[in-house]
Amino acid sequence: MPDWRRVVMLFLGIFAGGIVAAALFILLVDPFDMVPFSLPIERPLVSGSQRFAYPQVMRSKRFDSIIVGSSTARLIDPEQLNGPFNARFANMAMNASSAWEQWRTFEYFRRNAGAPKVLIIGIDDGWCDPNADRDRIRHGFPEWMYDDNKWNDYLNLFNSGTLEIAARLVGYHLGLYRARSRYDGFEVFTPRESDYVLERARAGIWMGQAPRPLPNVPPPTLSDQEKSALKFPALAWMNTMLGELPASSMKVLAFMPVHVAAQRWPGTREAAVEAECKARITAIGRAHGAKVIDWRIASPITTNDSSYWDGLHYRLPIAQRIARELIEAAVNGAESPEGDYRLLAR
Repeated sequence: MPDWRRVVMLFLGIFAGGIVAAALFILLVDPFDMVPFSLPIERPLVSGSQRFAYPQVMRSKRFDSIIVGSSTARLIDPEQLNGPFNARFANMAMNASSAWEQWRTFEYFRRNAGAPKVLIIGIDDGWCDPNADRDRIRHGFPEWMYDDNKWNDYLNLFNSGTLEIAARLVGYHLGLYRARSRYDGFEVFTPRESDYVLERARAGIWMGQAPRPLPNVPPPTLSDQEKSALKFPALAWMNTMLGELPASSMKVLAFMPVHVAAQRWPGTREAAVEAECKARITAIGRAHGAKVIDWRIASPITTNDSSYWDGLHYRLPIAQRIARELIEAAVNGAESPEGDYRLLAR
């Protein structure tokens, strides 16, 4: 008859030993580069989540400028901007990020790397969301990574997700796994250009409906009472962000160029509400000496189906064009000769 006590003790010993071994593996490999006694190895971005990968980039102090935004700003290549802005950019835009997540990202950069030399906010719907103060978190934003409490960092490291990312990092050093993005955050997350099919893209842009001509009608006029009733809670966070920057920092508010099919349709009340939100953002920008650039208009880019993969995501050549125009608008104060954007504040 087996000695059950010995069997149980052996099982518990193996179980406890496995937990300790996994914990030591996580601490020594340190995939998020936050443990002071971890192994002195290169730590590229191997996490599939920008929300988990970006804090180590901002703590590295390799960058003095930052882009925040959603996926509509992720294709802006920092290397295209660095020279003209005389800066070292990190693109910390996140897929489907909320305005609150973008604010928290900026604050983390400011506390850990200093006030950015250049701040670019890629503005999309989230900043004009009337429920932005209630719907703050999307896709599991790890608040513990963006605060200043080191103890909760260590506590939250010990889970299967971190263990998997630590294993990926080991795989990278063994030549079995590639970094997910450049260390400055840039990644071409859209499909390969060689795979582009206009008709397939057009179905996604127009959501399966036939393309519609854009009516040339102004939005309805909102009364003063209707305007005062509109609430855009995220704009208070934008005002705080800009107010925390010194006068020497360049501040750029850039409305990203989503396709006209994804914009508020001309002539509707929704278009009037968006126009009011744009006006308030422009006023905030002017009050803080920011440059406000609006690509979210009907333009040669946004009315051309072949510029997009879907209603929100433009193609890589368009991203490079936007970066060139961003340089012209923000650095040189130039208007767009093609009508791609409008300078709302210089």
